[in-house]
Amino acid sequence: MVKKTSKKKIKNIPHAKVYISSSFNNSIMSATDKQGNVFAWSSTGTAGFKGTKKSTPFAATQTAKILIDKMHESGVSEIEVYISGISTGRDSALRAIAGGGFKITKIKDQTPIPHNGCRAKKPRRV
Repeated sequence: MVKKTSKKKIKNIPHAKVYISSSFNNSIMSATDKQGNVFAWSSTGTAGFKGTKKSTPFAATQTAKILIDKMHESGVSEIEVYISGISTGRDSALRAIAGGGFKITKIKDQTPIPHNGCRAKKPRRV
């Protein structure tokens, strides 16, 4: 007996939130609807980059282009962009998404900033 798999329905989502998380090793981007359900995502690994090339701005741009194509299939017209992380890829990813033909209503940087740093080591006794 052969199981039938139904094809995913493409939802029509006019407003979306795009989350860009870029670390020193990878860039992960996801698009969610207003409730926070992820309908499209992409990372530099799925874009075909390996090793140290994953952290480059070019890899982040290619990842953003993949996400843009998936969002166009879902009918997205307005987006809010939330960026977190410290890497060279975050600016190039934002530029690629801005050039994707969407109306950007909000850009927010959610990178955590330490207020006083972590606790210092105890002094060494000799």
